[in-house]
Amino acid sequence: MIGRSVDRLEDDDLLRANTRFVGSLAFEDMLHMHVVRSPYAHARLKTVIVDKAAMAPGVIAVWVGNDIRDLSPIGFRRVPDRDLLQYRQRLMALDELRYVGEPVAIVLATDPYLAEDAGRLVAIDAEILPPVLDCEPRPDSRSEPLLRGRNEIARIEKGYGDIEAAFAAADHKISISCQVARQTAVPMETRGAIAVPHAHAAGFDLYGAAKVPHANRQELARILSLDIDSVVLREGHAGGGFGVRGELYPEDVLVAFAALRLGLPVKWIEDRSEHFLAINHSRDQMMHLDAAVSEAGVIAGLHARLATDQGAYLRTHEIKVSDLSCAFLPGPYRIPAYRATATVHLTNKTPCGTYRAPGRFEATFAMERMIDAIAAALALDPVEVRRRNLISAAEMPFERKIEATGKRVVYDSGDYRQTLETAIEAFDLPELRRAAEERRREGECVGIGVAMFVEKTDTALHETVRLELASDGKIEIVTGTSSLGQGMETALTQIAADGLGLPMDAFRLVRGQTDRIAQSGGTFASRTTLMAGSAIHEASRIFRQKLIEVSAALYGVTTGEVTVHGEGCCIDGRSLNLLQLRAALDTAAPDTQLVAEADFSSGAMACPYGVHIAQVKVDPDDLSVMVEKYHIAYEIGRAVNPDLVRAQLLGGAVQGIGGALMEEISFSADGQPLTTSFAHYVTPRTVDVPAFEILVLEDWPSPTNPLGLKGAGEGGINAAGAAVAAAVEDAFGATIAPRRLPITPKSLFDLLARTDSAHTRASWPARQGSATEWDSHFRNAADDTSSFCRGINPAR
Repeated sequence: MIGRSVDRLEDDDLLRANTRFVGSLAFEDMLHMHVVRSPYAHARLKTVIVDKAAMAPGVIAVWVGNDIRDLSPIGFRRVPDRDLLQYRQRLMALDELRYVGEPVAIVLATDPYLAEDAGRLVAIDAEILPPVLDCEPRPDSRSEPLLRGRNEIARIEKGYGDIEAAFAAADHKISISCQVARQTAVPMETRGAIAVPHAHAAGFDLYGAAKVPHANRQELARILSLDIDSVVLREGHAGGGFGVRGELYPEDVLVAFAALRLGLPVKWIEDRSEHFLAINHSRDQMMHLDAAVSEAGVIAGLHARLATDQGAYLRTHEIKVSDLSCAFLPGPYRIPAYRATATVHLTNKTPCGTYRAPGRFEATFAMERMIDAIAAALALDPVEVRRRNLISAAEMPFERKIEATGKRVVYDSGDYRQTLETAIEAFDLPELRRAAEERRREGECVGIGVAMFVEKTDTALHETVRLELASDGKIEIVTGTSSLGQGMETALTQIAADGLGLPMDAFRLVRGQTDRIAQSGGTFASRTTLMAGSAIHEASRIFRQKLIEVSAALYGVTTGEVTVHGEGCCIDGRSLNLLQLRAALDTAAPDTQLVAEADFSSGAMACPYGVHIAQVKVDPDDLSVMVEKYHIAYEIGRAVNPDLVRAQLLGGAVQGIGGALMEEISFSADGQPLTTSFAHYVTPRTVDVPAFEILVLEDWPSPTNPLGLKGAGEGGINAAGAAVAAAVEDAFGATIAPRRLPITPKSLFDLLARTDSAHTRASWPARQGSATEWDSHFRNAADDTSSFCRGINPAR
């Protein structure tokens, strides 16, 4: 079954509406929670007045920060530095408001609309303070409680080799600055949670869990001072995750606290505006790169300085994104000497966390922009510069001599040059370039961009899986990993079916129920199929042997007379399906359970990699960018289900195109968010999705696991920003170099306006009207937020 593109098992429930999204769940006597949020980016909190809200119709309780002062802040999943603990977020504000959207009070009522109405009656008395909105120190600001006199809270340094010698001997020193704006994931389903208390407030079940149920269970038990076995997290269906859903947020703890205190089920569902204000943001990173380069374009040394705007607090991922940027910035290139310094800064904005390919989307963008800058400076083909710097297959496994989040960075297997050449041939890059050049001669603004990347499949923690023959004859695959729409039910069932030699309909996957399995690392960093799949592979071997032994004992034959095939077993020429076997066991040996459990852990990450090629067209009338074609060649080691891999790559690339061209969270000068709905935070529409060609390669299985797997979840987005930026640069004949994402029409206009070059102006596509009229057209358009926010041509 491994390697076959079978249909997704999970789609049947979705198509038949047999789903369990948390928003559709209800319990008897259930209350509803509304969160009252700070309207100020920065203020000293004097008091929160709740008298009117407490007397409003349907209201059962109103609580503020002082009512839960004894509850500790939400912790980190790892603690890189204990000094960082002081920057954790409390469940509700106590003495200071640090971003718009910070929880200030919660209202519990019998109806969600009554709770929201009562929330409007809560009054916040606060002294407004100047907000800090960038990564520069502000010693004159009144923000000492937040920033302690400066807004840098952490510094990360990584490196190897003699960087000074590399620059001293270099033929050329090339410097660029890059930036990726603040963005966030916007899954179809916003966050939600329902806490159902156990008798005598001894614990609770929390519905709506996702991503890392076991880690969140442990943290909830710690904060609420409960025995961990009394906290049960239950995952249902989830409408996407992308790194932001499933982390532990204040609202999750507050729902549980309220249920325990009131002894009734409590439900909270965020609306989309809350989602933009309160869920983790991401990206928001500035990068300055200096490269020491030979005349031939070979990089001898790379010095990187990064600054990340982390927002008002450190949440569960602490400074992990900055750490990953430093570790993976060198990409697939050899780079004999490397030094990276990253600073992490607090500001009066929504806190940041991870978003699909965290740190790597940003790092790949900067590194690939540097490769293109080297090519431009030395008049070389950008593809040839990549060839000359790629790590060779003979150097694998390649030791980077640095760590990422405490684990050594070792590229496990691969041939980057081979994959590049395969992509060039499969997608006919020479013809793409020729056709684009011909269209440019005819007056169109069309370009081709190439980018390469290395990803990581996280093997953090270990993974336990249990196979168990249930009473209905199904073999249950019990795992703590989560389904976020990626097709994991299908992939994991394929691995089990392959291992046991049984059809896929013999299995039932049970996921994300913390009372069914004691341990799981969860679902993040493309780890699920590799980690849980490897554990299933081993559990299948154990289960198969137990199935043979139990069947032989049950029917008084030798194990050699039992075979597993078809829908169950063949015993001495007699076929029995699993339901018949279960019934026979229940009759003859009712205490006998057919169970097999296995763990898998790995000391090394698996590193998939690939090539992105983008073709774009820039509209000369409004400078909007349309991606016409997109090509991905991706080395995954071994694909359990190739169609699922292609779907992951396509979906990730579309998100990456959104991040490259449209998506940006912005704030006013006083710290008010300007993007709190889809009217201003623009994501790709169906018409913005280009024609795709995706090539899934399985030439280099990973030696880190028994199935040779590498992850698929983030390969589609990783290099998208870099490829699109390179294509836009090519469209303008390399007279401008976009180094900030997103590339909006206004940003292109500003780049062109700053390029005081007759050559550049001559390269602009012909347009009716004078230069003065042309400038006026865009300056007027810049005042139209809706048209410039969208960054797309409404006529398409």
